[in-house]
Amino acid sequence: MTTITLEEIKREHSKVAEMIAEFERKSACRSIEMGAQIIALNPGEEYAGMLINKEGGYCHIVLLPGERESINWKDAKAWAESIGGSLPNRREQSLLFANLKDQFKNDWYWSGEEHTSASDSAWRQYFFNGYQGYSTKNYKLRARAVRRLVI
Repeated sequence: MTTITLEEIKREHSKVAEMIAEFERKSACRSIEMGAQIIALNPGEEYAGMLINKEGGYCHIVLLPGERESINWKDAKAWAESIGGSLPNRREQSLLFANLKDQFKNDWYWSGEEHTSASDSAWRQYFFNGYQGYSTKNYKLRARAVRRLVI
């Protein structure tokens, strides 16, 4: 029979209190003010930053909560859409690597971009070192979704 000490109980209590605080922090709605613009973040979302889009306008990138692992490209795209987002493009993945790397496993993640000269392939990013490459769409990688707020 193991004897439980007061110190062990306090240590476990402290761990539970930290877990509760982290859960409350992640589940609370937050907003980010950017000048006159306010970006509302839903529970679990993380603000990645802003990019200039191809049309010359600005776009805020928000990382949605949750991820899928061991999923092919077509199913990853469908999953991202089912939660109200899309797979990030390569530029957005670079931004995610720069600003939210800690939100990713050190593994390969699908991009939403198909390879222009290899229609059976799509781009991917390795979140260990930021390397981008491409694979055939039937490979099973991880996936995260983003939403875009065009200014």
